[in-house]
Amino acid sequence: MKKIINTSKAPAPIGPYNQAVLSGNTLYTSGQIALHPETMELVIDDITSETKQVMENMKAVLAEADMTFENVIKTSIFISDMENFGAINAVYGQYFDEATAPARETVEVANLPKYVNVEISMIAVKS
Repeated sequence: MKKIINTSKAPAPIGPYNQAVLSGNTLYTSGQIALHPETMELVIDDITSETKQVMENMKAVLAEADMTFENVIKTSIFISDMENFGAINAVYGQYFDEATAPARETVEVANLPKYVNVEISMIAVKS
């Protein structure tokens, strides 16, 4: 059985999708970009603040499903410029314990929604 996960503490979906879907004990999140949940304005002053907003949005989605970053087993990071990898990785790393960090891929893409610089999605499991 699937359960739809949505929270007002993360940006509302801007298309025909939900913030996340819980299937059994596994949570599949949609990609998050740096939209501020209250204003729906992009936070793109610099790559550090942009990545932090993405991670805070993801934190809110996980919390709505009664999970934390400790539950995350896989992440996908899409970036528009591999030159930003170091700065994105530095912010991302603040949300995980390196010893138990999830599996991950980071892929450079031509464009992202609203022409942002980073989008992150996650899979988490509640044990």
